[in-house]
Amino acid sequence: MTLLELTVVILVMLTMITVLFIGTRVWRRGGDRAMCILHIQSVQKGMRGYANLHGVAPGEHVPDLLHQIIGFGCFVEVTPVCPGGGDYSFGTRYGINTIPPIATPYMECSLATTAQHVPSVTNDW
Repeated sequence: MTLLELTVVILVMLTMITVLFIGTRVWRRGGDRAMCILHIQSVQKGMRGYANLHGVAPGEHVPDLLHQIIGFGCFVEVTPVCPGGGDYSFGTRYGINTIPPIATPYMECSLATTAQHVPSVTNDW
């Protein structure tokens, strides 16, 4: 085997490793995005479950709504953490103690604009 052949083999292997690392990074970002959307969905469904169980309509004020939904023994046991490193905010559009209208998420991720941690369809939540 000549030095030239060895150099070509090493370059091909480095190229393949680079492609593998790039693909892994993209795959992980997609997984983080999917998990973040699942967190948003679970809190939304917990909030809708609370509203249905207690007969509260969208737009109504509920004292300490966040702690009625998230906490030990509530609809969502623990406060979700964004796997992509973002921060969650609750009730940013209508207030933290107000039931949002149907198809409007109660919880939003700070990575919604940069990493697209935002659900595309929320009508069935």
